[in-house]
Amino acid sequence: MVEHTPEAADGGEQQPVTWVKERQVSDVAVLKALADPLRLAILGALQSSEDRPLTAKELAATLNEPQTKLYRHIKQLEKAGLVLVAGTRLVSGIVESRYRVAQGAIRLAPEMFTADSPARSEAYEAVVAAMDRVRSDFRARIAEGRLDFGRPPGGSGPPSGLFADFALRLSPDRLDRLRSQLAEIFDELNEEGPSAAEDALDVTVFTLLYGLRPGTES
Repeated sequence: MVEHTPEAADGGEQQPVTWVKERQVSDVAVLKALADPLRLAILGALQSSEDRPLTAKELAATLNEPQTKLYRHIKQLEKAGLVLVAGTRLVSGIVESRYRVAQGAIRLAPEMFTADSPARSEAYEAVVAAMDRVRSDFRARIAEGRLDFGRPPGGSGPPSGLFADFALRLSPDRLDRLRSQLAEIFDELNEEGPSAAEDALDVTVFTLLYGLRPGTES
């Protein structure tokens, strides 16, 4: 856990905030905060602008959503400890807050998905919300002309995107090994942190791996 005092935004009052590199969620209230595509989009926008905390007005412009619609969602994320107030200032007699994410990455605790977990349905709703958020963002990037699965101009270098959708039958041991291999990759990326290279790209990785219990034959 790292405690630091960010630079005050636009002359606003400084205040200490607590940030963690990875937050493992095991609380139902936090799961409910995550189970909404718009709140996930807010987290994504703040994550992309981590070096510069954003106001509700700036978030509204980034997400193309009414500012009044975002206030309730921001407050729910703040209450759940997923976003933090990085600074405030007085604008025309109204306190304006700037927000930043409270973590570098989020993972749902495995026990949230067990058969006897009281939060199981909320955990799956959070996963579905993430799927909806990625789908919406994917469509928006296509419309903006920023997404390209093709090779770079001139045909040099690998494509910037990769898509795979398949089902296969694996032994429990092989499934466990596959899951571990993927987890190791994500741990490595999380440890490296964002790249400072001039040619660095904003990258979205969404992975969904699950095994099915045998069905009941009719």
